[in-house]
Amino acid sequence: MTPVLEPAPARSRRLGLLAMRDFRLLWIGETTSSLGSSISGVALPLVALTVLHASVLAVSALTAAAWLPWLIVGLPAGAWVDRLPRRPVMITADVVSLAAFASVPLAAAVGWLTVTQLLIVALLAGVAKVFFATAYRAFLPALLDADDVLEGNAKLQGSEQVTNVAGPGLAGLIAQAASAVGGVIFDAASFAVSAACLSRIRVHEPRPTAPRRRLRREIAEGLAIVVRDPLLRVNAVFGCLANLVLTGYQAVLVVYLVRVVGLTPGLAGVTLSLTSLGGVLGALVARKVAARIGTGRAVLLGKIGLAPFGLLIPLADQGPGLALFVLGSMTIIGGIVASNVIWQGWVQTYYPAELLGRISTSGQVFNYGAIPVGAVLAGVAATHIGVRPTLWIMLVGLVLSSWVLLLGPLRRLRDLPSAPGSEPS
Repeated sequence: MTPVLEPAPARSRRLGLLAMRDFRLLWIGETTSSLGSSISGVALPLVALTVLHASVLAVSALTAAAWLPWLIVGLPAGAWVDRLPRRPVMITADVVSLAAFASVPLAAAVGWLTVTQLLIVALLAGVAKVFFATAYRAFLPALLDADDVLEGNAKLQGSEQVTNVAGPGLAGLIAQAASAVGGVIFDAASFAVSAACLSRIRVHEPRPTAPRRRLRREIAEGLAIVVRDPLLRVNAVFGCLANLVLTGYQAVLVVYLVRVVGLTPGLAGVTLSLTSLGGVLGALVARKVAARIGTGRAVLLGKIGLAPFGLLIPLADQGPGLALFVLGSMTIIGGIVASNVIWQGWVQTYYPAELLGRISTSGQVFNYGAIPVGAVLAGVAATHIGVRPTLWIMLVGLVLSSWVLLLGPLRRLRDLPSAPGSEPS
């Protein structure tokens, strides 16, 4: 059954997909939720640091707890999502996240807040994120025509990066004006907005017609596709290594800026906001770069060509030295976002909708499963050898891991293949 979409003629050239009511609702909800998550991504470590006076290892453990669910429930989540309509799954995930984050200010108000509770909140929100992200990637092709998926990804990731610009700065300002807990309150409210927007989408999403089999067999089917496809396989290996070191770098980033570089929470938030401008630029130029040099080459440029700029980050210091941090961060974030826009659009149109949940989680278990390990390793390393040396290790590791992509067929492709069995160019 073909999804019931809005009539296309009313599309405005200037607005593009934002002229479509259903996509606009998804975009508003996602943008608001992304802003809240961007704020809490800084606010939660600040709560641990400034309210609970937690150690560096405890702060990095928050990052590990948020991503650990990909290892625990990632594979079965993909099979479950492929059995269900995706929109109700996304709404349920929003409600769970709302409840988890709302518990933080409530506990703080009565003096019961602990690092243990923050870890539980991060873990619960992480489980919800697994289901939401899996359903979200599989839902987009039901909402849009195949030719519009790349634009949809670009708009959604572009707005996400805009919120990454605003979020850390707002988190720092909220922390200075009131308390870091205020940022967590905003995140809880943002999930309510996302759930409300999703509930108003009218697109008809037919239930999967494929017969249900044993959950284990369906999980194995998704894994087998990733393992057999040389493009998916090499990208999964690269994602595992890259996320290991990227998360290690990000897990100690707030500590680095506040305790090593010596920035105030407000200035640290503003600095992190500036770095996210790279992601905005990456989302904006992704389609143009792909059209000019080819989708395959654009992915390689974003993931390999720009990675060495990350080596500027550990050179940061107060004053003019912050420019090195901003430049290095903007460049690697821009490259990652641009390549992800292109890659996700390709996967969403390359494989059938009924397989997207399992394929997505099979790849993401490799990609995201390394994240809690990277966060804990970075916390241990920072405790024993210092934060700045840990950043050097992680960012040199990013440069080295990017070369794994050259071991697969991607190095020979101008464009990613258009359909299974087609000859890539």
